[in-house]
Amino acid sequence: MIEQALDTRLTRLVGVRHPVVQTGMGWVAGPRLVSAVANAGGLGILASATMTLDRLAAAIEEVRSRTDAPFGVNLRADAADAGERVDLLIKGRVRVASFALAPRQELIAKLKDAGIVVIPSVGARRHAEKVAAWGADAVLVQGGEGGGHTGAVATTLLLPQVVDAVDIPVIAAGGFFDGRGLAAALAYGAAGVAMGTRFLLTSDSSVPDPVKRTYLGMSDTVVTQQVDGLPHRVLRTSLVDGLERAGLVSGLVRAVRNAARFKKISGMSWRAMIRDGLAMKRGRKLGWSQVLMAANTPMLLKAAMVDGRPDLGVMSSGQVVALIDDLPSCEELIDRIVTEAAGVLRGLPDLCRPAATDR
Repeated sequence: MIEQALDTRLTRLVGVRHPVVQTGMGWVAGPRLVSAVANAGGLGILASATMTLDRLAAAIEEVRSRTDAPFGVNLRADAADAGERVDLLIKGRVRVASFALAPRQELIAKLKDAGIVVIPSVGARRHAEKVAAWGADAVLVQGGEGGGHTGAVATTLLLPQVVDAVDIPVIAAGGFFDGRGLAAALAYGAAGVAMGTRFLLTSDSSVPDPVKRTYLGMSDTVVTQQVDGLPHRVLRTSLVDGLERAGLVSGLVRAVRNAARFKKISGMSWRAMIRDGLAMKRGRKLGWSQVLMAANTPMLLKAAMVDGRPDLGVMSSGQVVALIDDLPSCEELIDRIVTEAAGVLRGLPDLCRPAATDR
């Protein structure tokens, strides 16, 4: 019975051994981490938002060279070249396409016609209902405990709403780091859990060791809109406190400088960046100041996650960072989570048995 409980709609849908997903974290979820998760039996998701099209093609091939297991790629639905990236996933025979925002209905149809599983991320019941009606194969629902862009509703409130609203597999994210959380998510009706911070803090993560030590030494997170104009959960640092105190004008000046830096790294033209900004403005219904501030995100994250300078960058983090104190391999982590979840589920009949005094 326990084995059947861990053989879920998610594992059968995407062909993985365990109902555990590693989220597509920018600058973090590269080929090394994704392939380690895949080889451990979970679903690794390659982050592509900070990659050029050529770099994404190379990253997909690198994952392929490291594993024969299924994996996914996270795409920005509002990117100007989203269609080209979809074509690349189809050509590369990628198993899963995940989206941070709802993809257009025609993109979902195109991916499904090619046999690719489509899993958008949602933060509200109505969003889940919309993408399910458009043909999405599953949804990832993140509660407010999660790191990065997040909402205000706790996972324990949002998850049952979505499970009751749609008849496709639901993946729970926000606040998960161990087997007890996986067992709880399954009890709510989810088909698995997704984790970001927990996978960032593994030995397979390419994040520099000084940054990992910073994570392990901190427990305080904050949701700020001063990074890119949207609610973003990050570690509370002196840099973040400074961003919170900064005025709009200085924030916009910083954003222009970061946009120029990102242009140089990504190889994008100003025309392409403006085109992406227009798409973002329409897709996310942002003002121009928020669109401009969005240029901060990739560069502030890169400073910490790639350059190893937590003093100069922001560090997205879920609230679970306060409960993490080690850096296991992905294989060790996933085995530990699945074993613990099975033990919890196996022990439920004893917990539910009436006490002698009740009989």
